[in-house]
Amino acid sequence: MANLLDVDETVRQILAEIERLPAETVPLPAALGRVLAEDVIAAESLPPFPNSSMDGYAVRAADVAAASRERPVRLPVTMDIPAGTAPERALGPGEAARIMTGAPMPDGADAVVPVEQTDGAWTVGERQSPAPFVAVYEAVHAGANVRPVGEDIRAGQTVIPAGAVIRPAEIGVLASLGRAAVPVIRQPHAAILATGDELVEVHEPLAPGKIRNSNSYVLAALAATYGCVPLVIPTARDTLDDTRRRFREALAQQPDVILSSAGVSVGAHDVVRTVLDELGEVRLWRINLRPGKPLAFGQLGGVPFFGLPGNPVSVMVTFDVVVRPALLKMGGRPDVVPMAEAVVGEDIRVDGRRTYFRVRLSREGGQLIARTTGTQSSGALLSMVLADGLLIVPDGVRAVNAGDRFPVRLLRDIGSG
Repeated sequence: MANLLDVDETVRQILAEIERLPAETVPLPAALGRVLAEDVIAAESLPPFPNSSMDGYAVRAADVAAASRERPVRLPVTMDIPAGTAPERALGPGEAARIMTGAPMPDGADAVVPVEQTDGAWTVGERQSPAPFVAVYEAVHAGANVRPVGEDIRAGQTVIPAGAVIRPAEIGVLASLGRAAVPVIRQPHAAILATGDELVEVHEPLAPGKIRNSNSYVLAALAATYGCVPLVIPTARDTLDDTRRRFREALAQQPDVILSSAGVSVGAHDVVRTVLDELGEVRLWRINLRPGKPLAFGQLGGVPFFGLPGNPVSVMVTFDVVVRPALLKMGGRPDVVPMAEAVVGEDIRVDGRRTYFRVRLSREGGQLIARTTGTQSSGALLSMVLADGLLIVPDGVRAVNAGDRFPVRLLRDIGSG
């Protein structure tokens, strides 16, 4: 539509101005969920020594090659090797060493006979000195039940690449490699500010003409979901002085990005644009998007600024489409959008803007069917709770009929059933 910015071009222009934040070093427990800033290269192999993968007897495989239940091989037990200890000496030909899971293999031994395949069973936790001899009932091949050096990780191997999000498994690897501190991308700090005389806080009673401030809570939750630290600023009232004061409070928090809601449309009482022109610069304004046309982007005191609409659904959609990619880039996170294609289950009215319809999804006759959640009012926040995804109708489409196919931006896992 005339004078409205193309959605994709807007995102490209914004991302061109966003830079990844620098790295910081945090203690290992604090690294969970963070983005690794540099490759992790193993300084040592894991395991660092060959060890037994089960309780049993370390032997030379050649010594038990003929062992069977009918003709067991009887070997003298010359060592007892619990986990956490080192063998006292090498294992000689024709000898056996009782060994526990994880204990290092003695030199000379090349296999472990499971304790169940011998007459030397013991009760874990109540181990007694081994009998002087053990009868082996089954042959084993060289390497059987032995974890070799570097079976898991080899020294010099890149085990976790830069840019990976650190999960519990990565925490385990880092701990195994002795990484007590981890270099990670600094989390973006997002100052969040709602504006409007109509807003009251969640704990306050409603009065005529008032609504509760949900936008600050929604934006804080969205920011946290994508790896940011939200910094919520008190609501700005619709005066130049109060709006100016609140934006200065936001800048005083030294954020990496500022997210405001409401005040960037063309209403007579919207004062945010005036304050933005005083404290910074608006570079992009009004986007060809429904819901969410009144979106602004610029710099405020050198900090990237997103002015989102006031209606809560518009806030969520514009965040998902425009703000989320910027925050992910800032935090060094991959931007992966789960998508599907669905058949529209009903006729829908459109106005030519790129539109994101809140839809429920169901599988019928082998197809994914999309039906709207009901009212598509940009103030109907419950429609986002009900939605499985956002059906994307491209620019210029004037009619959507049942049976048409469109892409869907998934908001939750819909499974494969």
